[in-house]
Amino acid sequence: MSPPSDAEDATLTVARLSLLGDGVTEGPAGPVYVPRSLPGEVVTGAIAGDRIAAPKIVTPSPDRVAAPCPHFRRCGGCRLMHAADGFVAAWKAERVRGALARAGLAAEVGAPVTSPPGSRRRAVLAGRKTKKGAQLGFHVAGGTEIVAIPDCRLLRPEIMAALPHLEAITRIAAPRGAEIALHVTQGPAGLDLAITGAKPFDREAMLALAPLGAEFARITWNGETALQQSPPYQLFGGVRVVPPPGAFLQATAEGEAALVAAVTAAVAGAGRIVDLFAGCGTFSFPAAAIAPVQAVEGEAPQVAALAAGARHAPGLKAVDAVRRDLFRAPLTSDELAGFDTAVIDPPRAGAAAQVAEIAASTLRRVAFVSCDPGTFARDAATLVAAGFAMGPVMVVDQFRWSPHVELFARFDRG
Repeated sequence: MSPPSDAEDATLTVARLSLLGDGVTEGPAGPVYVPRSLPGEVVTGAIAGDRIAAPKIVTPSPDRVAAPCPHFRRCGGCRLMHAADGFVAAWKAERVRGALARAGLAAEVGAPVTSPPGSRRRAVLAGRKTKKGAQLGFHVAGGTEIVAIPDCRLLRPEIMAALPHLEAITRIAAPRGAEIALHVTQGPAGLDLAITGAKPFDREAMLALAPLGAEFARITWNGETALQQSPPYQLFGGVRVVPPPGAFLQATAEGEAALVAAVTAAVAGAGRIVDLFAGCGTFSFPAAAIAPVQAVEGEAPQVAALAAGARHAPGLKAVDAVRRDLFRAPLTSDELAGFDTAVIDPPRAGAAAQVAEIAASTLRRVAFVSCDPGTFARDAATLVAAGFAMGPVMVVDQFRWSPHVELFARFDRG
């Protein structure tokens, strides 16, 4: 049966949260999605399709709190800021338990390791040129309107301090009537800015950009370096690596430290390690303090950055950077025979093909990092069926106030 018809007013009780953090009501009319609500709350509002876009909370949950950010109701960046930290932590841990249970697995799931406010070191901001200047910020939830974020509680202070400069760059870079993306990453050398969707970089743009160059370690414009004051490096296991523009990086230093500590503890005693979906070497270089590492990654710029870092990594075991698309061409069980331990950190889609080869291999241990409980549970079930035992699961919440979940688990062959 379909939900109530468009614009019909209703009073409903929220039963649970969706994977995206919206409240969900249950009943004979079907689910209705209610943003900024919590389980147990009674809400009222006009239903359009299967949503109440502007709900009124009739009976609030005891887990409801006043959102600390003035932009919360319009900005799409933080969907769970109305919920108490304890509720969010318990909900994220339960998401992991639920995903495992649906895959026929059970494991000890600890309380999440949550990054503090003001700790996000990378963000993608939207920018649009206007008649009076520029719009800069995050999109509204589910829309294209840009919300300015001068009081954002999420981003690191270095990024917040650069907002006026980013607004000025938007006025220079944005084509008329079009939107640009500003990928900002904070590192030891300063801010690394990668602009995409910009108009062509010409002499006029270069002259306008030059006075702002000192505020950033590097500015790239549609993939090409426009200005660079110093290499925008990151430290992985004490090794300086200069990621390519816009490259993946763990969202917070605190979250990265928790995951690196878990991975290095898991690979202790290894003889030879393969790091699958290695990126720029977040786990490769810390692991190389223990044993030689073959780091396998599909993106050529990241492989080049990793290889360059490896050439200047004194005191570590050898790190061999290899380019390979592990979705289309996973390392086979025969190729894995030269290793006893694997580190794997796939994208949200998981790594079904690669995990099947691990299951068929002679690997004794797997240190598994994941950013999706569902695909992790699917891949974990493959390993358990092949004779691996799964240890406790650590939940890492780097995307504070969002529904995003990351986790780590160690698998040992019995």
